[in-house]
Amino acid sequence: MPGSRTQPEKADLLQNRAAIKLVVLFGVVSLLGDMTYEGARSVTGPYLALLGASAAATGFVSGFGELLGYGIRIFSGYFADRSRQYWSITIGGYVLNLFAVPLLALAGNWQIAAALIFAERFGKAIRTPARDAMLSYATARMGRGWGFGLHEAMDQIGAVLGPLIVAWVLYAQGGYRMGFAVLLAPAILAILVLLAARYLYPRPQNLEVKKVQVAGRHFSRSFRLYLAFVAVSVAGYANFQLISYHFQKASLVPQDQIPILYAVAMGVDALVALAVGRAFDRAGMLVLISIPLLSLPIAPLAFSSGYGAAVAGVVLWGAVMGVQETVMRAAIPGMVSEERRGTAYGTFNTAYGLSWFAGTALMGLLYDASLTYLIIFSVALELLSLPLLFATVRWSRA
Repeated sequence: MPGSRTQPEKADLLQNRAAIKLVVLFGVVSLLGDMTYEGARSVTGPYLALLGASAAATGFVSGFGELLGYGIRIFSGYFADRSRQYWSITIGGYVLNLFAVPLLALAGNWQIAAALIFAERFGKAIRTPARDAMLSYATARMGRGWGFGLHEAMDQIGAVLGPLIVAWVLYAQGGYRMGFAVLLAPAILAILVLLAARYLYPRPQNLEVKKVQVAGRHFSRSFRLYLAFVAVSVAGYANFQLISYHFQKASLVPQDQIPILYAVAMGVDALVALAVGRAFDRAGMLVLISIPLLSLPIAPLAFSSGYGAAVAGVVLWGAVMGVQETVMRAAIPGMVSEERRGTAYGTFNTAYGLSWFAGTALMGLLYDASLTYLIIFSVALELLSLPLLFATVRWSRA
């Protein structure tokens, strides 16, 4: 019959639908997962203090947890590629990542709480490269920019809801322990959805559109340049903890408005992720130029002495986060072979985390010396990242 589909066309349509469903399922898992651990992370600082931790101990737990959470991803990504057990690694990582959170309600001292915080970060480090590799297979059919953008948007919805749930528990006089206990519900739901995704789509690799593959046992020059661009740009991107520290110290933003501004930034992140994902599918890697361009005014605005400028800086901060979490991940499959996808994501995440940690630590030192030095440092690094980006695009096209 005219207009009827051939068997290959029907098979391709089914594969496209399967890819979209898998991306949505991963998005639901991330939404529930972020509700769990972002809800906890919004109050772990005061909870450690309540358990008797000093300021130095609290700072160490926070900093080392982030270092652990990013630093070992290069190894977990490599192991995922070697073993090809993407689902097993992802599920195991999520179980550790999520169930460490409600166990915080049972912590009798700050040392046990610190160990659980480290376990939560360790679990996230284990599962992220393997999960991103599977996402890269599924998003190939729907457009990687749109696929990663949709995933990031759903992820950030959870990042907004989690802290609000904990805030509601605290407002109702439930206490920190009750807040952690309540987060058991989204943790269980996330694992159930993840197991359902594993049952429905056991081999996400089969969803990959077989286009021209990047060959080679070693990473391409474009990917190495890309890592250099990521490292330099991210090092000049202050984290929200340092920005909010300035708000508090300079009495720039009322204390009760700081978490609201963070929620606003997460909302901006979600909206930008969807828009920039579509743009990436149309314009390609040049969309990455929005990262340094949007990052340039963040430090001058966020570390200013004006309330309006501070709010504008936070909005831009959320926008850059949306681009980073979407386009930076979506660009990777075009530069590495399918067999090294997990290793590439692990290497990227490790470079991202270590650079952000080092850059923010240095900006903290510069803050104590002079705000002018901090702003110059941030702006200089964003400008330095531009030629690295242009070189990456040139070699990627070649």
